[in-house]
Parts: sequence; structure tokens; C-alpha cells
Amino acid sequence: MSEAPLSAIRSLPSWLLGRAAARGRALVAEALAEEDMRMWHHVVLSAVRDLAPVAQADLGRAIRLDPKDLVGILDDLQAAGLVVREPDPRDRRKNAVSLTARGARLLKRCEKAARAANDELLAPLTPAEREQFTGMLLRISGTADQAPRTPAD
Repeated sequence: MSEAPLSAIRSLPSWLLGRAAARGRALVAEALAEEDMRMWHHVVLSAVRDLAPVAQADLGRAIRLDPKDLVGILDDLQAAGLVVREPDPRDRRKNAVSLTARGARLLKRCEKAARAANDELLAPLTPAEREQFTGMLLRISGTADQAPRTPAD
């Protein structure tokens, strides 16, 4: 009797993580679409909120997005009235990006939608398992040092 097709591949943690990530991205993308928002636009809005006012180049480096792609996303966000680009007060040769009040309101709704999508993704896990799983993902992703600190930390 032979094994099911790809059983060796499908048992690899890297394959399973990829499948879980694809499902998570799909759930979040669907939730963001309800707010007429795309993933990278949400990422940029969130980073602008956290870093503002932020020079465009610094923003691109912070989220590891190609400058050409970032310009297009910022053009979209600015056209929608969600961000503003103004001369950087620290260096007038650069543009600084900030969130508008409208952008902040939309970001709040998008964050709520993304959390709900992640809750759906992790629904099979207990709250303790979710916390443990997230901790393990932080460790194996190489981003544990970038994780936000919680009051319990």
C-alpha cells in the first residue's frame, strides 16, 4: 500500500506553516476587503500610525517594501485622504508621512477586522494554546526581539 500523494511534504512543519499562513492571509484579506482595503495598504497605514511623522524612505525600510511599490501605495492612500505627505520638519528635502483623522478611523476598523480574522484562524485552539503558539511562532520566525511588549512581560 502506498502513501497518500505528497505525504512526506505535507508532514513538514514548513509546508504546514505555509498552508496556515496562506489561510490566514486569505482570511485577513477578505476581512480588509470589507473595508475596501488591501493588505499592503493596511500595513503601510499601521506603520505610519506607529512611526509618524515618518520620512518615506524610513517607512519603506521599516516595513521592507520596495520604494517604487511604497510610492504607489502612498499615492493610493493620499488620494483616499488617509495619509498626508508634507516636507519633513527635520529635513525639508524629504517627505514625511502622517495619518489623517480619516485614516486613523479606517485603521481602527481594519485592525478590528484583522483581529477577527485571526480569531477565526486560531478558533481550533484554546486561549492558552493560542498564546503558546504565538510565542513559538515568534521564536521560529526570528522576530521575537521585535514583538510588542505586553504588561505581563
